[in-house]
Amino acid sequence: MRCFFFQKGFFDLFFIFILLLIIGIIVFVMISCFIEWRENNESDRIDTDAVVRAKRMRISRGENIHNITSFYATFEMGNGDRKEFLISGSEYGQLAEGDIGRLSFQGTRYLGFLRK
Repeated sequence: MRCFFFQKGFFDLFFIFILLLIIGIIVFVMISCFIEWRENNESDRIDTDAVVRAKRMRISRGENIHNITSFYATFEMGNGDRKEFLISGSEYGQLAEGDIGRLSFQGTRYLGFLRK
């Protein structure tokens, strides 16, 4: 009697399952990105007074020496709501916590901040 795991048919099914899982994840990510892009485009552009409350960086380590750094800023608007946005490195360097100015955004898309 042979073990089920070493039969040829098991490995074929396992390979197909893993392949379908990877394809499913890729399709899910693409659809999610498209939905977020569409919702941002359909959202109104908002310009409001805001204060920079926090800044942070996230470093993602790759397999090689290559690292990816993402920059984020949290803004507090006049009504007390806070929003965090992914921003560019140059924007990150120009902002300081406590800066007061005019924040522009559209949905989850950061458009800019003009210091007063």
